[in-house]
Amino acid sequence: MEAILVDSVQRSLRHFMHRNAIFVCERLCAEFPSETNLQLLAGCYLHNNQAYAAYYILKGSQMAQSRYLFAISCFQMDLLTEAEAALCPVNEPGAEIPNGAAGHYLLGLIYRYTDRKKSAIHHLKKALSLDPLLWAAYEELCLLGAAEEATAVFGDAAALCIQKQHLHHGLTSQNLQGSFEDRNLVSGRNLSSEDVSPRQLKHMHANNLREIPGNHHGAAMFGATASQSLNGGPSSTSFYNTPSPVVAQLSGIAPPPLCRNVQQNGLNPSTVSADSSPRSTVNPTIQAPRRKFVDEGKLRKISGRLFSDSGPRRSTRLAGEAGNANPSGTMVAGNGTSHSSKYLGGGKLSSAAFRSVTVRKGQSLANESFDEGTRQEVFDDSRSYSSVTTSMSTSTSTSGDPKLLEQEEATMSIGGIITSTSKIINGATEVLNLLRTLGEGYRLSCLYRCQVLNGDYRNKELDHSGLGYNFYVMLLGKQDALDVYMKLPHKHYNTGWVLSQVGKAYFELVDYLGADQAFSSARQASPYSLEGMDLYSTVLYGLGCLRNNGTHTDSICKHLREDMKLSYLAQELISTDRLAPQSWCAMGNCYSLQKDHETALKNFQRAVQLNSRFAYAHTLCGHEYVSLEYFENGIKSYQNALRIDDRHYNAWYGLGMIYLRQEKFEFSEHHFRMAFQINTRSSVILCYLGTALHALKRSGEALYMMEKAIQADKKNPLPMYEKANILLSLENLDEALEVLEELKEYAPRESSVYALMGRIYKRRNMYDKAMLHFGIALDLKPSATDVATIKAAIEKLHVPDEIEDNL
Repeated sequence: MEAILVDSVQRSLRHFMHRNAIFVCERLCAEFPSETNLQLLAGCYLHNNQAYAAYYILKGSQMAQSRYLFAISCFQMDLLTEAEAALCPVNEPGAEIPNGAAGHYLLGLIYRYTDRKKSAIHHLKKALSLDPLLWAAYEELCLLGAAEEATAVFGDAAALCIQKQHLHHGLTSQNLQGSFEDRNLVSGRNLSSEDVSPRQLKHMHANNLREIPGNHHGAAMFGATASQSLNGGPSSTSFYNTPSPVVAQLSGIAPPPLCRNVQQNGLNPSTVSADSSPRSTVNPTIQAPRRKFVDEGKLRKISGRLFSDSGPRRSTRLAGEAGNANPSGTMVAGNGTSHSSKYLGGGKLSSAAFRSVTVRKGQSLANESFDEGTRQEVFDDSRSYSSVTTSMSTSTSTSGDPKLLEQEEATMSIGGIITSTSKIINGATEVLNLLRTLGEGYRLSCLYRCQVLNGDYRNKELDHSGLGYNFYVMLLGKQDALDVYMKLPHKHYNTGWVLSQVGKAYFELVDYLGADQAFSSARQASPYSLEGMDLYSTVLYGLGCLRNNGTHTDSICKHLREDMKLSYLAQELISTDRLAPQSWCAMGNCYSLQKDHETALKNFQRAVQLNSRFAYAHTLCGHEYVSLEYFENGIKSYQNALRIDDRHYNAWYGLGMIYLRQEKFEFSEHHFRMAFQINTRSSVILCYLGTALHALKRSGEALYMMEKAIQADKKNPLPMYEKANILLSLENLDEALEVLEELKEYAPRESSVYALMGRIYKRRNMYDKAMLHFGIALDLKPSATDVATIKAAIEKLHVPDEIEDNL
């Protein structure tokens, strides 16, 4: 009964029928209460997004797998202290972290969100060293700014680690199975058709199964596997059944014999006979399958969602006894066929001696057919006993062939697929080559090294800005993120994730047209994905602001109106997933573009409510508070974003802007400098840092920062305008006019440029030119505040500046 219920639960999970899985598993726990079954029930609730239920079920559990699942539920409920205590018990300081790489990764996330960066980096690196294919750990290291170059992380050491894991696992499984077969052969020789009847044989195996320690499901055993998990962690009890030959051998009980007469093309009705004659037996000449005992943790792809399965768990179907109503018997599990030439018989067995067993995820059969997600195994029992004797003699003569043994040792099963060691090595190399390219591009993107700048500044004298040589090293990096992504194969480059990363790189370069094109391509490649869509909405918001300010180019005019595109994007995202924070960020940007800041704020707050760890949503809330001039609330929002991610430079920038508007220039400079240390390529940050320095009467440093801002992005008119302002304050009127004349080429419709030129001409007592430029500034339809300022300047055109200042 227990095995049937467990199989039903797992089948329901495979088919995503979570409610049915929960119901059946509750019956299982009621009938057979055990911590292992509670693990299975907690897993059902976690699959159904009910972390609170798993929390109460597993609270106080001591098994390693229980502690890991309890930590997962605590993490999802934002109970980080309890999650840490579950993974690292206070009363067991030397206890190993459960689930190896996955456990270290989860602990790294906990340390990250509790502001213990060094510990987080340590555990994330540990997870990556245990499992080089744990991309999520490298992704987190990149976000923390602590990732090593991808060539080092996914290099030769990682390849050796992968090869060692798989090859060692394959050889260990073969050695274990070899001992298993030897014992099985002895058992088979002791049992002959003349001495033991099929009914007696069946009862003998049933008694043996009951005597195996820890065997609660007959043949299906809960417990730790013989070998350690592939991700480097200790073998821990899983909530899925896995047979263990080691336990059987250590107990002194011969394991149940195995048969390997699996049909390659699925169920053959002709092989299922209703003959109940005692001579209807399983052909013992076929090879016993080599079972691979793989820890579940390694074969699960760890992603942003910690408890998600990368594939269905496979299980055998209960095989009924041909012509016998009694379903009891021994279990059958294996990988179908083998490349070995050895034939080890298991004695004459009744066809009723087969029982279902749950096989751990990744331990699939090479020859299997799935009917509605369930594997069917068929065994040929139609051969006569005379063929048994012939085949056994043949197996004895061929089992000692050295060439065949070498071929067998070079062949193993990985994830249920029979492969050779050379294919494993080549496959590991190909995978790591791909991860090196993706990893290096992502690392450079997180360091905001999106594009190499022109010019060589290494030989220029470093003055009192105190930025140091690393600033110029960053400017002259050997490669950038966009170059690295271009090295990807076409089929990988044109995927949603890569195109979103390309769009993010263009966004950081303030190339909104390039970002728009990349994100649009990402939407076409993966219309179901929300990766980067929050940034895409900000890109469309920025293009809309440029259009509204009259600074758009003809190429932008050829596009649809940005507000319409943004509105369409927001509606699409909401219809795709109403519970995703990216959807509500897009909706908030849509309202913000329409100057409806209160409604925009509500949408951003909804994004925060859906995911309190989404730093960008907190930052967008801060922007809206600033637009509404609720500065204190804006400061709180930016600080919340920094608690989640202290490298979120947008929040540092937002705090700097608030303090700049409040004329707290020392605080402003500090926060702008913090943002600059994270993103050394941003022309906007450099410009506002220079503005803060100018307000502190440090005009020399301010000019230096403006020069760097201009060099970082010559298309940005703001640093040139601020540089002209600084030169005007230093009475360098001619240099200021030269800068503004150059600026007119980049921003011909910017009214503030002409207004500033009018002020300079007035200082030089060139009233006609001053009046001309003031008039041009008014014709460009500036904002109401600028209109009032320009008109006041015209009225006082003939008033000397000294007298005007005294007024």
